[in-house]
Amino acid sequence: MIIAISGKSGCGNTTVSTKLAAKLGLTLVNYTFRNLAADTGKDFKEICQAAKTDFSYDKIIDSHQVELARKGNCVLGSRLAIWMVDFADLKVFLEASIETRANRILKREGGTFQERYDETAARDESDTGRYKALYGIDNNQHDFADMIIDTALHTPDQIVDLIVAEVQRRGLK
Repeated sequence: MIIAISGKSGCGNTTVSTKLAAKLGLTLVNYTFRNLAADTGKDFKEICQAAKTDFSYDKIIDSHQVELARKGNCVLGSRLAIWMVDFADLKVFLEASIETRANRILKREGGTFQERYDETAARDESDTGRYKALYGIDNNQHDFADMIIDTALHTPDQIVDLIVAEVQRRGLK
């Protein structure tokens, strides 16, 4: 079984993917710019900035995640999972308003709300442009997902329960 979970920054991808993988006993695949920064010893914000013009960062992350997902029995949580892993058994898109996402990032990283809001808006725009240039993917068009969940309406555990119910309904586990 392969479950792909996507959403923009601050939607809860990592939290939901981690909890879902644990609950279902599946491998978590969630290799991000943050992981790449830690692995290479580079600053996360520097990588994000460089990735705006150097698409090799995205290609490294995306190809690595697809390769790991092909092994099966995993939850893949990434910005492009539902697009890149078209062979997934279940595709879930997590959404939330920019205000909700900025508040979550503020709690995680500190600063001011306006700083986090501005950074989130800029990151959304940058990500969308990169994904279109790299793969022809518009990450604002996710209506093909099997499930679209507004994360502002549910706790992470409730979201996991919704996904598990769908897995059971489909007879995937």
